[in-house]
Amino acid sequence: MADSCDVFVVGGGPAGLAAAICARRKGLTVTVADVAVPPIDKPCAEGLLPDALEALAGMGIPSGALGGWAVESVRFFNSETYAEGMFPGARGMGVRRTKLHEAMLAHAANCGVNFLWRTGVSGLADSGVCLGDRLFGAKWVIGADGGESRVRRWAGLDRGMRASTRIGYRRHYRVRPWSRSLEIYWGREAQCYVTPIGPAEVCVAVVSLDPKLRLERALEEFPDLASRLAGAEASSAERGSFTTTRRLKRVWTGRVALIGDASGGVDAITAEGLSLAFRQAPALAEALACGNLSRYQLAHRRILHRPARMVQLMLLLGRHPRLQRCVTRIFSQKPQVFERFVAAHVGQASDPNLAASTLLLGWHMLSA
Repeated sequence: MADSCDVFVVGGGPAGLAAAICARRKGLTVTVADVAVPPIDKPCAEGLLPDALEALAGMGIPSGALGGWAVESVRFFNSETYAEGMFPGARGMGVRRTKLHEAMLAHAANCGVNFLWRTGVSGLADSGVCLGDRLFGAKWVIGADGGESRVRRWAGLDRGMRASTRIGYRRHYRVRPWSRSLEIYWGREAQCYVTPIGPAEVCVAVVSLDPKLRLERALEEFPDLASRLAGAEASSAERGSFTTTRRLKRVWTGRVALIGDASGGVDAITAEGLSLAFRQAPALAEALACGNLSRYQLAHRRILHRPARMVQLMLLLGRHPRLQRCVTRIFSQKPQVFERFVAAHVGQASDPNLAASTLLLGWHMLSA
């Protein structure tokens, strides 16, 4: 393998692979390095929204290559009622994170991406990156190394960063999915997510501010969900990770750019983490190809705008149970209002449409 390339990607997860694939499609030579060995897993709710699938298809990875379970709607549950909002047009999908990684890795390899697994990057250099005492030359360096990005710190891009963090735990169960929906169960202190990921398996995750709130105890607050899982065999160990809403002033400097969680992101409550990375990747590749990373900064801000607004609304509902129950009741009684929010959430509605939907929701709350 050569000791230089056009684009060196630090981090071989889905965000790094998306950046690598899109850069190769622009004719750039690409090397990806990661200390891990594929397939790379990460605790998450494993739901891909329709806009994420659309972005993957744009990279040349059709949904049929992922081997997941199609989902058609979002459901909100609380102790009083539930509401369902259908996705507009295209479906979403539940996919095991390892299966997603395998599909993306195979496509990246077919595109001509080079890989350095079990390889740690120890720093940035004027003409590339440091791999221990070895210099690897690169015109551009992409930090795709997650929320605690070292590339971000080395490049000084974490100055002025604002972040708020919660913690989540995930486990898989061998049970036939009872719906084709991404389900969110709202509790007093946490939200529980259920994603069908195959004909005989679901992913269950809980997210809260309490690092001691594990799945078993959280399920006590959701008896209907607990009854569905009663007797089901766990098909994976419980794993935890942090989920962070993070805003950066800049996502590039010089010849270094960030993507995915390294570049900022939104709480897992939105299910938008991978969608953001997959939509950022072609914008970053375009900026690399024309040699102007300031274009990526503008595109990144535009891509993050809608999910950032949506996470504010979702976290507000999580902090105020009475408000959440009121909103869920309205969504249940007025499913067309919920579906307008779902359309906005997956990028199928404009900002004015979202604003109008918010006003409509407010009117229903006042008249309830």
